[in-house]
Amino acid sequence: MWRMPIESAPHERTWMAFPREGVTLGDDAETREEGYRAWTEVAHAVAQFEPVTMVVDPTEIARARRMLSADIEIVEAPLDEFWMRDVGPTFVVDADRPGVLGAVDWIFNGWGAPDWAEWQKSALLARVVAEHVGAERIDSLLVAEGGGLHVDGRGTVLLTDTVQLDPRRNPFADRARVEAELARTIGATDAIWLSRGLTRDYDDLGTNGHVDIVATFASPDHVLVHEQTDAAHPDAEVSQLVRRELTDAFAALGRSVTITGIPAPSTLRDDHGWVDWSYINHLVTNDGVVLCGFGDPAADARAAEIIADAYPGRRVVTVDSRPIFDRGGGIHCITQQQPTVG
Repeated sequence: MWRMPIESAPHERTWMAFPREGVTLGDDAETREEGYRAWTEVAHAVAQFEPVTMVVDPTEIARARRMLSADIEIVEAPLDEFWMRDVGPTFVVDADRPGVLGAVDWIFNGWGAPDWAEWQKSALLARVVAEHVGAERIDSLLVAEGGGLHVDGRGTVLLTDTVQLDPRRNPFADRARVEAELARTIGATDAIWLSRGLTRDYDDLGTNGHVDIVATFASPDHVLVHEQTDAAHPDAEVSQLVRRELTDAFAALGRSVTITGIPAPSTLRDDHGWVDWSYINHLVTNDGVVLCGFGDPAADARAAEIIADAYPGRRVVTVDSRPIFDRGGGIHCITQQQPTVG
């Protein structure tokens, strides 16, 4: 039976995809360079703790080799979008077959096939990655992205209604059908459905409510949630809703779980509206955590302290993630862990 390990379980490596020119990267040279630097900084931060493999489009090979350190493996493959959490596979292990790695190949349609998105090349990346690591590919008819789920490694998965039941993704799905497919592919036995994600995530360039920006498992008995404390921001209400729904769902399962809020930075808006800056969108690595930073010294330090307490024994490294969030996501969105099998 396939099972998706919790993110804090041991990793073989982390996968990323190098940016390429297009809508996501930016319209001018300065903006594009900012994007290249942001992805590169995250790759080098992760590489402090575990191997990194970077998928690079043929048009960007020279730049990638110039910007990335020599210890980062490069795999050349065509791509258009480069949010590896969403376009790549979700890795699973088989409890009945030690040493066997699985790669779930979800259908990817650019977060609901918006007019601006280009995804047809990256929709094939799961096959490229699975073949490269010798993983057993698990084909799914569910339109889904890795950023739309978080697991505790023991069968519980966090989801949002607005992603999994999005009519642009899965027009004929209901909760029961989604849960059955997640049981088959990632070993989910208990699904906790949250109503929605953060406000900005419903803009044209958003995902329609990915869970990995609002809540995550630090351990099976400890959940971290985004906490917007300023009532002027609409996510203050969203944060309270998410916490209530998590509390009620775990109570219904008869589980005692600690829920810890990580307060949002002080910035409420940018040139495009309400920001969705969230420390929840971090990556847990073998010996560390790569945490989003937002140029807010007090809030960044407070988040790093909470994260260090939540993941004892791991070193926290903060990377300025504002350029990534400007493009629609964070550190977790551009990375995908490959678990160790044994």
